[in-house]
This record gives sequence, C-alpha cells and structure tokens, in this order.
Amino acid sequence: MNSPNLSDFIISKAHELGFDECGIAPARFLEKHAGKMEHWLKAGYHADMGYLERNKDKRYNPSLLVENTRSVVSVLFNYFPEKKLPEAGNYKLAKYAYGKDYHHVIRQRLQTLLAAIEIHTGKLEARVFTDSAPVLDRAWAEECGLGFIGKNTCLIHPRKGSFFFIGHLFLPLELEKRAQTITDYCGTCTRCIDACPTGAIIGPHTLDANRCISYLTIEHRGELPTQLREKFSNYIFGCDICQDVCPWNRFSKPHNEPMFEPSEQLLKMQKQDWQKLNKEEYKTLFKNSAVERTRYDGLMRNIRFLSDESETV
Repeated sequence: MNSPNLSDFIISKAHELGFDECGIAPARFLEKHAGKMEHWLKAGYHADMGYLERNKDKRYNPSLLVENTRSVVSVLFNYFPEKKLPEAGNYKLAKYAYGKDYHHVIRQRLQTLLAAIEIHTGKLEARVFTDSAPVLDRAWAEECGLGFIGKNTCLIHPRKGSFFFIGHLFLPLELEKRAQTITDYCGTCTRCIDACPTGAIIGPHTLDANRCISYLTIEHRGELPTQLREKFSNYIFGCDICQDVCPWNRFSKPHNEPMFEPSEQLLKMQKQDWQKLNKEEYKTLFKNSAVERTRYDGLMRNIRFLSDESETV
C-alpha cells in the first residue's frame, strides 16, 4: 500500500474505531512550541511539576523520543457527557473523570489501530501515547490539523469544541500529510480568562499552574492555598470552568462510550457522603478511574479544604 492510500486507510480506520478526528503530519522539531514551553518553564508557571523540565529535547522532537519516527498520527476522542453529576449539595469532578481512566480506553484503541496498520506494513517499531510520555499533546494535535490551542490553553476544534482526549501514534513511515489548516478562532473573546475564579489564566494562551484548580486538586502534594478556598467552586478533582464558558463548546455533543459513563454510586454522592468516604469505599468508587491519580489522601485533603471544618494553614 503506497503512502497516500495508507494515510487514507489510517484516517478511515481511526473513525471506524470510534475516534472523532484523526490527522497525520511529518515528525519534526516543534520550534515554535519549544520556545513557548521554555519561556513558560523559566517563569515558573509549571509549579512543582518538575517532570516537565526533564527530557525536554525528546518532548520537542518525536524522533528523539522514538528513534526513526517519521510521521505522527494524532486522534481525538470525545468525553463530553450527556448529563453532569448533580451539583446541588454536592462537590464537583472534572467531566473527564466521570468514568473509567481514559488512558486505558484510548491506548487500547490506538493499539488496535497500530495492529491494523501493521497488517499492511509488517511489524513496526512504533509507539502509542496518550498523556503518558514527554509528548506535546496539544501541539501535535494542532500540527495534525485537529484544532487550535485556545486562550485557555485547551485544544479547540472549531466545529466540535474542546472536550476531547488526545492520543498519538509515532510511526517509522513516510506518510502523506493529512492535516487541515485551522487558524486561531479565539478572536477578541476573553470569556475563559474572565471566568477563571483563581486568575490562573494570566493572559491569552498562558496558564499559571500555581493558581490552577485542576493542578492544585490533582498534581499538587502539599497544603492548598487558603486564600483561594472560596474560589474553588466546589471542585475536588480537576476543573471545567474555562471550557464550560468557551463559546466553541456550544457545539459539543455527548459521547457514546459506555466506559466514560458515571457509576450509579457516583451519581448518588452528596457532600456528606464525600466527607465520610473511607479508603475502601474510595477504591470501589474509583477503581480504574483517573481520580486514582490524586490518591485517597489527596482527594480527602481536597474535600476537607472545601468543608466547613477546614483548618487555616
């Protein structure tokens, strides 16, 4: 199968496997994004996510991460829910954490896609990624024509919104490019900047993780900043505020992936249930869930922080 036909096959097979969008671009050093990343790191906006300072050369150049990579295939997978968790008398989780851990779901589909490609090419020294290695996920999705990076730093598809998981295949194949040109359609809109309750979006396309609810409730391991407590909007894991207010998300449609549906137990949770949650209940409620990332102690720290019993640090 020649390069154009193989590119077309990959796009078609990706859609058949349930991916909402798929694009292909030549592997190269991402000079523009590398410069922005270096400036962001130098400013300390990555907080204590020290891993972002490691393997930077590999992050900027896929052929250094996986030797002989010639093409990058990027995909989007929708996670926008039909219904949100009840908010009255409740805490909030980011929508991507309602169901099973996306890493497993997306990786399995990408491995199936790779196996389908290898039927035509033979065994390849290729890799599958979904938020699992030093890869500039949004940059490569943009490079592959799947959207533009908005002022809230999320990847935005101009016809489908931003509630998508991103995945990639790094392939040692010279594939014909399949990437539509999508310009930045944010224009003069500043809704995400204006809506961020902690002021984490300090300017267009610039996020200070030190003030980001999502970072603080998931990645941060220390005490939470008491001066921001009243601004957490009841989020105990992640945050969707800058996406919820984005005008492009009026085009978001519910996903059809059963594994992303919330469990009946999760739908029934109320504040008092969260506050009394023990470790065994946590393990049952969030088995194979993205919420495992913050661990039981981290989740309970977040809950205590927002409860009336929170202590002043």
